[in-house]
Amino acid sequence: MKMVAPWTRFYSNSCCLCCHVRTGTILLGVWYLIINAVVLLILLSALADPDQYHFSSSELGGDFEFMDDANMCIAIAISLLMILICAMATYGAYKQHAAWIIPFFCYQIFDFALNTLVAVTVLVYPNSIQEYVRQLPPDFPYKDDIMSVNPTCLVLIILLFISIILTFKGYLISCVWNCYRYINGRNSSDVLVYVTSNDTTVLLPPYDDATVNGAAKEPPPPYVSA
Repeated sequence: MKMVAPWTRFYSNSCCLCCHVRTGTILLGVWYLIINAVVLLILLSALADPDQYHFSSSELGGDFEFMDDANMCIAIAISLLMILICAMATYGAYKQHAAWIIPFFCYQIFDFALNTLVAVTVLVYPNSIQEYVRQLPPDFPYKDDIMSVNPTCLVLIILLFISIILTFKGYLISCVWNCYRYINGRNSSDVLVYVTSNDTTVLLPPYDDATVNGAAKEPPPPYVSA
């Protein structure tokens, strides 16, 4: 016979490498935090030196500017927002504040939806891949090799690659969701479930209610020696 909480009966508390979902969410938040910090540093360096990301017509077959100032500022703002979201998720998982994990979870859902739309686009418009590759710069690595691949095989390879990415992203989403449910359940005042050996369950009252009810009972009569 054992006592288990109801929030531990319907999902797993372990994720990749058999670590706890809290540990996995913290590591995931730190990883995304590092990536977005690196992206922010690259954007800031590009903003400080715009000529570094300006390619001549001899390099791309036409005058092309990597990003203008307006798009650069938008990208920096998005990077700052992502750093804030990742920091909130890491702090929320570490301090067991479930509400702090919700923005990061919403970002994961949004990212998963975008990748799903890409997969649907590739499936519905398979010729768009060849058009995209054809518009790449002439000196783009392996451009000729990609163009020589059979279009059907190229679509299947890209769909397989996207499917692997979607599976991995779905697993990370489940990890963060289980962490949210775990922390939310730990911080809630749900009652415990007393599970017996014959699969019957008994709901135990909260500790405060049990203490109050126990204190309300009359004390036993005093012991009188014979």
